[in-house]
Amino acid sequence: MNKRKIAVVITARPSYSRIKAVLTALKNHQKIELQLVVAASALLDRYGSAVNYIEKDGFTIAARVFNVLEGENLTAAAKTTGIGILELSTVFDNLKPDIVVTIADRFETMATAIAASYMNIPLAHIQGGEVTGNIDEKVRHAITKLADYHFVASKEAKDRVIKLGENPEMVFNTGCPSIDIAHEVTQLPNLQFDPYKKYGGVGAKPAINNGYIVVMQHPVTTEYKDSRKHIEVTLNAINQLKLPTLWFWPNVDAGSDGTSTGIRSFREQHPLDHVHFFKNMEGFDFLNLLQHSQCLIGNSSVGIRECAYLGVPVVNIGSRQHNRQQGGNVTNVDYSKSEIEIAIKSALINGKYKPSSIYGEGNSGEKIANLLESLPLKFHKTITY
Repeated sequence: MNKRKIAVVITARPSYSRIKAVLTALKNHQKIELQLVVAASALLDRYGSAVNYIEKDGFTIAARVFNVLEGENLTAAAKTTGIGILELSTVFDNLKPDIVVTIADRFETMATAIAASYMNIPLAHIQGGEVTGNIDEKVRHAITKLADYHFVASKEAKDRVIKLGENPEMVFNTGCPSIDIAHEVTQLPNLQFDPYKKYGGVGAKPAINNGYIVVMQHPVTTEYKDSRKHIEVTLNAINQLKLPTLWFWPNVDAGSDGTSTGIRSFREQHPLDHVHFFKNMEGFDFLNLLQHSQCLIGNSSVGIRECAYLGVPVVNIGSRQHNRQQGGNVTNVDYSKSEIEIAIKSALINGKYKPSSIYGEGNSGEKIANLLESLPLKFHKTITY
């Protein structure tokens, strides 16, 4: 029996946690050969070495693509994408997949979409049809127009993809695969690991048994010159509150150097004896950590997606998640120390929210794997607008 070859490209640490449930379902599917390609910052230690977690979870890597250009600015992002097109074209020529899968909206995913499209390889896009407030929006909708199959995370996203002119028969509301992991996490009564012992990190080790908050703030690519100023506002608010805090390093985006420099500089001038910093965590552990936290602060999409399902309060700062469909757990604030402090205090008082399933109910991986096995192989679209 000839198995259908499905190439999935992972370009960053968030992409792996979002797609892990799909990878597991593809790996276990009797009619599919999984071709896993790991690229860009997912290979780099300074961004958490997601590749180590991928291998630890038992996945075989078919190809590695080193294409990140140093600089963490707009030019570097554009050139990283260009190198990605060159390298992924060679990878796809060697692997000869039947379908290529790309995830979400990071700038590196554009390289996957372009390479597959120009090589007449059917392209599947996961998490299209959503809106945000930076370059991700352009990337996501551009990939939608290049993709042949659309596995969206919500009804609103499905409606938007169809409005963009895509064939409704090729748009599937599968829910978000990351909710599959969140669903597993909800079955656990407490935190299953000691984050300091398992993941190391740097900084103080505040006691977390009586509650803690989590911070994950990335630069906004359309506001990248202000990234240091943005992170300093959050740092001042967290320093003022003196709550046990677990802080995660930013993604590789234009402006991440400003975010990182801002954190390092602040640590040199303030004791921060209530804050510990991590590079990365396995997706399951990270959601387990979030589930038992009092609040998530920052601008990560995990606050919009998984935290809605987990019912975790979120203080969403700035424009990075602008207009994205949200659950009742999210409080939106500007880059304002006082607004952030007030929102966090309010979250601690209000506590957990009722879980929301706007991004899925925990069975997306199997849905997507079965569709990838059964859909007709198509790389040409005739669309009536």
